[in-house]
Amino acid sequence: MGIHNGSVISEFLLLGLTEDPNLKIILFVLFLVMYIVTLIGNTILITAWIHDRRLHTPMYFFLGNLSLLDMCFSSVIVPYLLAQLLVRRTISFNACAFQMYIALFLGGTECVLLAVMAYDRYVAIVFPLRYTVIMSRPVCITLASCCWLSGSVMSLLDTFFTLRLPICGAKIINNFFCEVPTLLKMACVDTFASEMVIFSAAIFMVLIPSFFTVISYTQIIITIVRLRSSEARLKAFSTCASHLIVVTIFYSTVISMYMRPSSKTSENENQDKMIAVLYTVTPPMLNPIIYSLRNKDVKMALQKLTSRQMFH
Repeated sequence: MGIHNGSVISEFLLLGLTEDPNLKIILFVLFLVMYIVTLIGNTILITAWIHDRRLHTPMYFFLGNLSLLDMCFSSVIVPYLLAQLLVRRTISFNACAFQMYIALFLGGTECVLLAVMAYDRYVAIVFPLRYTVIMSRPVCITLASCCWLSGSVMSLLDTFFTLRLPICGAKIINNFFCEVPTLLKMACVDTFASEMVIFSAAIFMVLIPSFFTVISYTQIIITIVRLRSSEARLKAFSTCASHLIVVTIFYSTVISMYMRPSSKTSENENQDKMIAVLYTVTPPMLNPIIYSLRNKDVKMALQKLTSRQMFH
């Protein structure tokens, strides 16, 4: 349990996105549709990857991990968001701690996984003849395991150093889920030590992976520009463009929330909520669409899977 002015905290009140009844209905329908699309899109991608051996390649292995992450991440956030749009929603301290840990765990894992996927595209384009050797099955499993493990450890640190702080004032979270920057503002003691730990974790989980992603894409662009055939350049760029879009949206929003002083988070709380929506609700829905559902190999796998189901 948390501490609130010397007493034990049992629950928080989540204010959500808005108090406007009409806007709540619109947002409820919008986010419900986005959540359904997220679950369907990522489930389709995982199913296609499992059942079609042509997709048993490093790129689709990492995409499968990303889809699993996105479904879990969305399921931790969106159901609570939908509930808040229907009724005023309280969340217990334990549920808040669990939601924060899981969201940080999955979000941190995705930060590292996106960097690994950039490295995979780097090897595929810069060293195409050695790709299968460098990105062997054991290497892919090791890289994916490191992503999940690092996310788990760093989220445990962030959660502990946030929830150990005593809370002052009203037990009200001006957000739609339990997030580190919001809870830090509620602390009635100096948060410098906790902020430094969280900032250091963000460097390892966000800044360093984004730095390696930039390096990978710099090398990719240099290699693509050197290709003689315009058709080859277009094909090489098309394999990376989707990933680059997703990476830009995800990293930019996460960095804006976790790589700045906590005092800055109070300047425009509504803007912070919109930023939170951009990296918690939007990417899980867009990833399967941007990445793979428009991919020729995935379409062929889905057609094959659908025809197999029809004939059975």
